[in-house]
Amino acid sequence: MRGALAAVAMLAATPAAAQLSRAERAIDKTVDAGFDASVALLQKLVDQNSGTLNRDGVTRVGEMMRAELEPLGFAVRWKPMDAVQRAGHLIAIHKGKPGAKRILLIGHLDTVFELSSPFQKFVRSGDKAEGPGAGDDKGGMVVIVAALQAMQAAGTLKGANIEIVLTGDEEDAGSPLALSRADLIAAGKRADVALDFEGLVIDGGKDMGSIARRSVTDWRITATGKTGHSSLIFTPEYGDGAITELARILTAFRKDLPEPNLTFNAGVIAGGARAEIDESGNAKAGGKTNIIAETAVATGDFRTLSPEQTARVRAKMEAIVAAHAPGTDAKIEFGEGYPAMAPTPGNKALLAALNGVNRDLGLAEMAPLDPLKRGAGDISFVAADVDSLAGLGTYSTGDHAPGETVDLTSIRRQAKRAAILISRLSVERAPH
Repeated sequence: MRGALAAVAMLAATPAAAQLSRAERAIDKTVDAGFDASVALLQKLVDQNSGTLNRDGVTRVGEMMRAELEPLGFAVRWKPMDAVQRAGHLIAIHKGKPGAKRILLIGHLDTVFELSSPFQKFVRSGDKAEGPGAGDDKGGMVVIVAALQAMQAAGTLKGANIEIVLTGDEEDAGSPLALSRADLIAAGKRADVALDFEGLVIDGGKDMGSIARRSVTDWRITATGKTGHSSLIFTPEYGDGAITELARILTAFRKDLPEPNLTFNAGVIAGGARAEIDESGNAKAGGKTNIIAETAVATGDFRTLSPEQTARVRAKMEAIVAAHAPGTDAKIEFGEGYPAMAPTPGNKALLAALNGVNRDLGLAEMAPLDPLKRGAGDISFVAADVDSLAGLGTYSTGDHAPGETVDLTSIRRQAKRAAILISRLSVERAPH
């Protein structure tokens, strides 16, 4: 009996990593051994400015990534996006075993920090580093490289069917989206699994899994009224004026639109005898306190969790705008928008597979992240066609602002998770 109990105790004390295969243990060691090289690559990428509108800079980062991927056996091509006034996308394909699952990896080359930004360089302080795009999404690209290098060293990359799409305009997508996202959408239709390498989210001290991302749709409301002396406002002849009409609409949005997983926001507003908001969000307005406003404009966005919710909310907004106050008119226009990534059963199954990796690595399981805590992203363009999982990049704080800081230690665990997950998926048969 004592011998049996001792055996049980020894089994319980065995580290979770013992559940890894020989190849997976090699992945674990290779990622650790390559950590310094990963940090050096991150610094190289960060120190090259690649603000979305800096086409030359985005192209240079693409060439840096080409230099990492081609030695791993990827056929790499650059897809120019001059037609939408953007640099282009890097597309890389690794042909593995016929009939095995096809895995799509998604990241982006650009950042929100243009050449005019004072925040330009990588600065390391222990296990943290500041830099433009250090987390979003240059950290994610480093995770991709570290994972693939570990797979190559372990022998699991050879049979893997992998396509990588690194967009050059995720932070400010070129229009029309039908053109700027055509290559990504096509890759999603070819894939059996899509993995997105934007940042890991930590909530309550725990790593979270992202099986859903909300959509984002821009809107613009233009209200008009009959101008005249302010003493005549609200009379049958002059009506309510443009600013009052716009205020009615926004108040009705706040009262009538709220529902689960929806947010809506008015970001810029202008009104007066004359008013305008340009495409960059800069507003101009003029008038006097004793003149009824003739024009009022507001721009904003709304975010949903499914196409059905998007359609429903749009219809509600249109109905509210159409119920004009006396003596006014108004119209609402919607932008192209990013679609939603709904929390499908297939996405949940992918997170379950990742949690199998977590258990075997001795890491805590990852609960699904509340989609209200994550913005829109490129993976949403493929999510309707393929099982998808987001948030496989590095953990960072202060994204999109000077001081963006990446946790360098997250490179290790994210690269290990990704490499082992991809290795396991790549030996499964494709469903079609």
